[in-house]
Amino acid sequence: MISNKETIAQLAKEGKRIDGRGLMDYRQPIQLETNISWTAEGSAKVQIGETVVMAGVKLAIEKPYNDTSDQGGIMINAELLPLSSPEYESGPPGIKAIELARVTDRGIREAKAIDMKKLCITPGEKAWFVIIDIVTINDAGNLFDAASLAALTALKAAKFPEVDPETGAINYKKKTDQGLPLLKEPLAVTIYKINGQLIVDPTTQEEHSYDARLTVASDEKGTISALQKGGELPLTIEEVGKMVDIALEKAKFLRAEVDKVVK
Repeated sequence: MISNKETIAQLAKEGKRIDGRGLMDYRQPIQLETNISWTAEGSAKVQIGETVVMAGVKLAIEKPYNDTSDQGGIMINAELLPLSSPEYESGPPGIKAIELARVTDRGIREAKAIDMKKLCITPGEKAWFVIIDIVTINDAGNLFDAASLAALTALKAAKFPEVDPETGAINYKKKTDQGLPLLKEPLAVTIYKINGQLIVDPTTQEEHSYDARLTVASDEKGTISALQKGGELPLTIEEVGKMVDIALEKAKFLRAEVDKVVK
């Protein structure tokens, strides 16, 4: 596989890519699978080309935060396993894992995707908290899109566990038919700029060669909930506009893949 930055940049300038795809083409296959973990309330595995990411949703009853005493909460963690790339090591989350979790979190949180008030059981005392754990199985590029896909799919597949009405104890071995109160279905798409050209779904080699990137999170109506800029070089207003348009179009494409496996 060609990994020379100059070669990748030259190919991009000519509208070409190292694997023969078009600039706007996602790798194949794109595969989504739900309920891969019986210990999670919702789970999903996403594959884009050779990139594989898993997400699990756990539901716990906690005391609400003081400033949102009538609402539940959401937390997202990401772990880049050493088995998924030689670049990753065991230990505390690194900068890339923290950014992956924050970007995924922001797209969901700022969209107000979950009705947090419906997660409240007793104001000021008890509320459901949604914890999403994202784990990389194989990093072959484009973790941002894969993680967002996995998180949304796991959220849509999640079911509340049974709760004893007398003791309030959670029986995690039994799930109800009640899903999460989802108001919106945000998905993040990241557009990369390489040598003046815009591309989607980069390989690892292309990620090492980009000049700038923009992650755009949007819901099913095309409403943008979050933007995250990355890379050392700036973007013009015109480029940002083009990247947003591409992201909205590709989000529809990816959302159709989610709808195939979970409604």
